[in-house]
Amino acid sequence: MQENIKNHEHIYIMSMKINEFIQKYRTVKTLVPGLTSSHTPHVVCKDGFKMSVQAGQSLYSEPRDVADHYEEVEMGYPSEEEHLFAKYAEDEDNLCGTVYGYVPCSIIDEVIEKHGGIDEDAIDEK
Repeated sequence: MQENIKNHEHIYIMSMKINEFIQKYRTVKTLVPGLTSSHTPHVVCKDGFKMSVQAGQSLYSEPRDVADHYEEVEMGYPSEEEHLFAKYAEDEDNLCGTVYGYVPCSIIDEVIEKHGGIDEDAIDEK
């Protein structure tokens, strides 16, 4: 018999973090030995906010290689201006049409949370 003790339970809904997203959805191709190309589909949040988040060789990420965990990532082309990213923008006059280098993953996670979390049903894995 299952006992219902909801008054004593705390239920926390944990949103997917950017490092988990990268590991789940990234594709990596070897171009030549020692050189890879990485691609992660756009992050789509539950409120419709979208952004490109990339990490790997030749990208503005730390580390700049294929890794299991990143401290900083390359973010770009958000669907709307997000001022938490502004100081990382290459073009401060075009916040929706630029790349943002070495954005701390903690800030990416904060923005994802602000926009309701990642909507995995909306991810285009092409």
